[in-house]
Amino acid sequence: MATGDDADFAEFARARAGQLYRSAFLLCGDRQLAEDLVQETFAKVYVAWRKRLAAPIDNPAAYAHTTLVRTHISARRRRSSTERPSDRLPEQPATGPDSALRLTLTQALARLEPSDRALLVMRYLDDVSVADTAEALGISSGAVRNRSLRALDRIRPLLGDVTFAELHA
Repeated sequence: MATGDDADFAEFARARAGQLYRSAFLLCGDRQLAEDLVQETFAKVYVAWRKRLAAPIDNPAAYAHTTLVRTHISARRRRSSTERPSDRLPEQPATGPDSALRLTLTQALARLEPSDRALLVMRYLDDVSVADTAEALGISSGAVRNRSLRALDRIRPLLGDVTFAELHA
């Protein structure tokens, strides 16, 4: 039987799962890895949630998002190879008005370093403030602005005529 704390966490997880999955997919570029990342994030947040009586979490949504980004960056550092064996052919891209745009974005983000990818996803696709992005990534606000400009300069040739305003819509 779930305690009140567990029920509160379950409600929080249901409410945040969609947004965390969207961010995780943009960070990973793979549905299964995104699902694993969200699951690992919720496991870490749950541990902190259970300990919150001693040290309460001021903003659980921001805490979960920061945990997601840091877990992704940490996992990318640990991985010795980006190759993954598969017994089937890759999925075909979905058809629709924005499928080409999504595919272009996913491929362009995959070519960035994990920290730059996380920075662009947070700033321009999740609309996180400079200060909150800096705190989540453990860098200064000036570094966020500087690295954003450099990462945008690297990603623009890959995106072609696509703008981040179109991607955010």
